[in-house]
Amino acid sequence: MTSNIHPTAIIDPAAQLGADVFIGAFCTVGPHAKIGDRVRLISHVVVEGHTTIGADTIVYPFACLGLRPQDLKYKDEPSMLEIGKNNQIREYATMHPGTEGGGMLTRVGDNGLFMINTHVAHDCKVGNNVIFSNCATLGGHVVVEDFVLIGGMSAVHQFTRIGAYAIIGGMSGVEKDVIPFGLVKGERAHLSGLNLIGLERRGFNREDVRALRSAYRMLFAHEGTLGERVEETAVQYKGQAQVARIIDFIRSASDRAICQPKADEEE
Repeated sequence: MTSNIHPTAIIDPAAQLGADVFIGAFCTVGPHAKIGDRVRLISHVVVEGHTTIGADTIVYPFACLGLRPQDLKYKDEPSMLEIGKNNQIREYATMHPGTEGGGMLTRVGDNGLFMINTHVAHDCKVGNNVIFSNCATLGGHVVVEDFVLIGGMSAVHQFTRIGAYAIIGGMSGVEKDVIPFGLVKGERAHLSGLNLIGLERRGFNREDVRALRSAYRMLFAHEGTLGERVEETAVQYKGQAQVARIIDFIRSASDRAICQPKADEEE
């Protein structure tokens, strides 16, 4: 099927366009862009740099993809931005390519919803089925795993990891890693329980939820160190797949701390 390109759009002849692409009024597409089948650029969209957009993704007006990263160390290296399939990228969203210091790649998975004015910075790795609410922003080198929801006007500090199925409350500043299934909130975000609504929506059974709640209480009790509690929880819940995700996440932590509950707050 042929593509539908508005006469005011500026498409570099070297750009690669898939089948049945729609490119609306006043869009610009650079020479190194690769646009997948049935992608729709509604209007006024900028796609520059070594940017790939997967099939069936829709990009709304004034989104800018693949422009120079906001990193003073960037020296025009030919780094990449890879965006997966079936994403919705709403108005004024921005996504930047990687840098030499981060592996030369920013990657966004499939089936994501990136609402108005969201930002994915250089060298981030974003999973599948995520939701970024309005004005949610990632600093550089952030890892966001599958099925994460980031609330509106939240900011995630560079090099932070957000585990699968976690939820970030609106207007939160996230400076520490967030465990899988965790719920964090606050101006300087703290852990505030598990994402129980998300677990229900994603079809987790009652046995998994009970195990996660019990393991959460054990992991974040007041006695002993976190390292000691992690090992005790791993023994007690050996073979429980969802608890193992949290244990593995904590064990694989970098130098960044893990978000923990406030002293007077329990799940």
